[in-house]
Amino acid sequence: MAENLKQTRIEAIDFLRGVAVLGILAINVTGFWGPSLATFSPAIPRMEPGGAVWFGFAFVVFEGKMRALFSMLFGASMVLFARAAQRRGLDPGKAQVRRLVWLAIFGYAHYALLWWGDILFPYALCGLCALLLMRLSPAGLVAVALPIYLLSHGIDALLALPGMATEQAVLSGIAAPADVAEQAGMMARIAASISSDLAVLDAGFVDAVRLRLANGAAEPLRVTLATFTETLPLMLIGMALLRSGFFTTWPKRSLGWIAAIGILGGAAASVAALSWLAAHGWPPRAMFGAIESGMAFPHLAMAIGYAAGLLLLFPHLRGRAVGRALVAAGRCAFSNYIGTTVLMGAILSGWGLGLGPELPRAWLPALVLLGWFAMLAWPRWWLARFGQGPLEALWRKLALPAHA
Repeated sequence: MAENLKQTRIEAIDFLRGVAVLGILAINVTGFWGPSLATFSPAIPRMEPGGAVWFGFAFVVFEGKMRALFSMLFGASMVLFARAAQRRGLDPGKAQVRRLVWLAIFGYAHYALLWWGDILFPYALCGLCALLLMRLSPAGLVAVALPIYLLSHGIDALLALPGMATEQAVLSGIAAPADVAEQAGMMARIAASISSDLAVLDAGFVDAVRLRLANGAAEPLRVTLATFTETLPLMLIGMALLRSGFFTTWPKRSLGWIAAIGILGGAAASVAALSWLAAHGWPPRAMFGAIESGMAFPHLAMAIGYAAGLLLLFPHLRGRAVGRALVAAGRCAFSNYIGTTVLMGAILSGWGLGLGPELPRAWLPALVLLGWFAMLAWPRWWLARFGQGPLEALWRKLALPAHA
């Protein structure tokens, strides 16, 4: 009975992780296609027919929500890994440290060799910090996580408001000359960032690596510091959810209420924010503020709502082809995450087909569907023969002693 419960929990987490890694591509695809700031606005680098429709859909359904879900699942997987290491007679703390150090190495290589948007390096460093708190009770984990998450994002959102008000004054033509000059300076910095990113996108492989390292060798560390108060709390919440039985024993009625309130409430807030941003012409400061901090609570609410809804759906899909494919995709999430970078780079970047500058933004959903097909097509076949995804197996071999 206990073994069946454990297997169900692992499969449910893999199912959720499969959905999350597919959803993350729906946001990352914009960063593969164009400059990094294009992920913040349909007006960057330029407005295109149909581009705002896709951006708006992704903003409401995927933006921040899938990253939050994936971060919580990473925290849950840390608990499962510690338990597995202990069953093998290993020190779970030391095993976790080795595992996360190797993840940081993989993450930095991913950044340096392939793409600016790596999340593995920040996950590794935040995971090392989460290790210090993993022994807390579920209530203790939440008591640490929620204040950090809500206060840090709330303060950032409040600090962004004066700049947003100034931006509106400039766009309305009633701002002071100093504010107009400051806004012009920000637009110049945006233009410089776009130019720098497009130079990397258009470059061959060796030149792209050189440019990334020359212009931002410490970028993964900067991203870690910038996202620390989001990623660490989400990992702690994931640990708390797993240890509280969320993935296996919570009543269906409770999961249903969480799914309804989280998804509907978060979506309503996202639609309201999107409507305001669109009506005001996608102002850059407001876009940055909304995505980086202002929408933090709706993101968290929808992520937990998605998790609850997917757990209710899982028993009905577990035996079906789509359910098995998503479980397998989740078990190979590391390989799928890196694999989609390679696939999209081969299509869009200068070292591949170089189609990034040629494809309009409205074509991005087609690339997402291609990526989803690729992530779902191979894992079941591979796992039936090798048991683990290729990068998962390499990571395990490097992180654990040979006898483990």
